[in-house]
Amino acid sequence: MKNKKKCCPLASENGKDKFDFAVGGQAVMEGVMMRSPNHIVISVRKPDGTILVKEEKFVPWVKRLGLTKVPIVRGMIGLVESLYIGIRSLNFSNDVFLSTETKRTDKELLSTATRTFKEILIGILGIGIGLGMALFLFKWLPLFITDFLSGRYPVLNDTYVYFNIIDGALKTFFFFVYLLLVAQIPDIRRLFQYHGAEHKSIMTYELERPLVPKEAIKHSRFHPRCGTSFIIIVFALSILVYTVVPTHDPFILKFLERIAMLPLIAGFSYEVLKYSARHMDSWLVRQIVKPGLWFQRITTKEPDLKQMEVALSSLKRALELERKVSK
Repeated sequence: MKNKKKCCPLASENGKDKFDFAVGGQAVMEGVMMRSPNHIVISVRKPDGTILVKEEKFVPWVKRLGLTKVPIVRGMIGLVESLYIGIRSLNFSNDVFLSTETKRTDKELLSTATRTFKEILIGILGIGIGLGMALFLFKWLPLFITDFLSGRYPVLNDTYVYFNIIDGALKTFFFFVYLLLVAQIPDIRRLFQYHGAEHKSIMTYELERPLVPKEAIKHSRFHPRCGTSFIIIVFALSILVYTVVPTHDPFILKFLERIAMLPLIAGFSYEVLKYSARHMDSWLVRQIVKPGLWFQRITTKEPDLKQMEVALSSLKRALELERKVSK
C-alpha cells in the first residue's frame, strides 16, 4: 500500500499477519461501521437475520487537502468528517432496519440514490435538532448556571480558573447523567453493545489474534482511541483554554466565545488522543485516558456472539479491501 513502510498480507482468520495502520469504527443500528485508511465498510444485521455489507472507497478530507501533517487543523477537519461519515452510516443502518416496512431490496439499500427528498430533509432536521440539544446541554446550560453562581460568589469572577472548573465540572456531570439516562432505552443499550463489539474487534486485530467471534469476545470492550474518550478530553482541555482567553461580562459573549473556540479545542483534543494511543506504556498517558475509559463503562456493553459476528464482518472486509489496494 502506498506511503506505508511495512505492509504484510492479511490472514484474517489466524490473526498472525496484519497491516501496520489504525482502524476505527462506530456502532450503528444493529451493526458496525469500520474505517480503514482507504475504505468505509458498514455491516448491519437485517430483520431476517442475514448480514448486509456496504463498502465504499473513501479518501480522507485531510489527505485530499494535503493537510495530513498539519497538527490541530487535521483534527478539526477530521471531526467534521467523522460526523459526516457517522450520520451517513446511521442513516444506512436505519434504512436496513426498516427495510421490512419499506420493502426495499438489498440493491436499493446499497444504492445512495434511493433516498427520497423527504428522507434527506428529515435527516438534516434530525442533525440540526441533535446539535442544538448538544449545545444546550453541554455548552449553554453549564455556562448559564456557572454565570448565575458567579453573581452570588465573587470569587468565581475574581479567579477565572475557578469559573472554568465549575463550568467544566457541570459539563461532565450533565454528560454523565445524559449517558446514564439514554442507556436505559433498550435500542440505545443494543447500540452500546455493538459499540462494545466494535472495540473488541479492533482490540483483537491490534493484538494479532484470530478474527473470529469466540476469540474477539474475550478481549476488552474499553479502548483509549474512542469517541467517548475524545469528548472527555475536550471537556478537560476547555477548562485550560478558556482560562487563558480574556473573558467578557455579558453572558451571550461568553457563550459565543466558547462556540468559536470549540473547533480549536477539538483539534487539540485530537492530537492528545492520537498521542495517547501511541504511548499507552507511559504512566502519565494512562492517567490522562482513565476518565474516558471510565465513561466507556456506560457507552459500551458486553455484546453477544452474533453482534461480534457483525462487527468482525466489517473489520475483515475493510482489511481485505486494503490488501487489494496494497497489491
